[in-house]
Amino acid sequence: MQNLIDLTRKVALVTGAGSGIGRATAVTLAAQGTTVALNYHRNEVGAAAAQQEILKAGGRAIIVQADVTKASEVRALVERTVAELGPIDILVNNAGSLVERLRLLELTEERWDEVINLNLKSAFLCAQAVAAAMIERKSGVIINVTSIAGRNGGALGSIHYSTAKGGMITFTKGLAKELAPHGIRVNAVSPGVIATPFHEQFSTPEAMKNYAAAIPLGRVGRPDEVAQTIVYLASNAASYLAGETIEINGGLLMD
Repeated sequence: MQNLIDLTRKVALVTGAGSGIGRATAVTLAAQGTTVALNYHRNEVGAAAAQQEILKAGGRAIIVQADVTKASEVRALVERTVAELGPIDILVNNAGSLVERLRLLELTEERWDEVINLNLKSAFLCAQAVAAAMIERKSGVIINVTSIAGRNGGALGSIHYSTAKGGMITFTKGLAKELAPHGIRVNAVSPGVIATPFHEQFSTPEAMKNYAAAIPLGRVGRPDEVAQTIVYLASNAASYLAGETIEINGGLLMD
């Protein structure tokens, strides 16, 4: 029987790969035979550790520093990845952060722009940077990492983040319509409450306990559970999916 999840000889670029879902995605892709470029902005230690994990397991990976909110750095990131690894088959737009919780009257224009750029503009820039080569080859996969916050507005103090993640869901649909005729599939994953450094920074232990109590499966999720869904979307097992956002939240939000 054909292994539809086999990603041998594919090249993936994962943004924000130094920790959490990005790191788990890079490692899980590599386990399926993918050669991976791990992008990081400031977390070089985390990206290097993920690279070493992949190399020790017999995989191939490089780490590339870039601020993916800047077009010039995104172009350099893509150029280096292609030069060292080959054409990019899979782009995972994972970079993002809440930065800090701020309610409406506290939220500055500068912080709003920073969070929108980090979570949404970065996905646009990265998709734009890989699209021409994917169109030319009539093949490629783009996977955007959004959030349950983009569907329910997020917790208090996160309207900048939740707005960006909601935009990511719409961006996924629009981009899928544009690129599907060229053989490029665009989809998204929408994690709920996942045990990552994000929640270590922005959610108290008490809040995490309350989140878990509200989740039908009775626990928060793990980064590798999100990564496995991303791998599925990157593979031929998802060959007829386009413009979809898969909710990964243990039943916390159901359509």
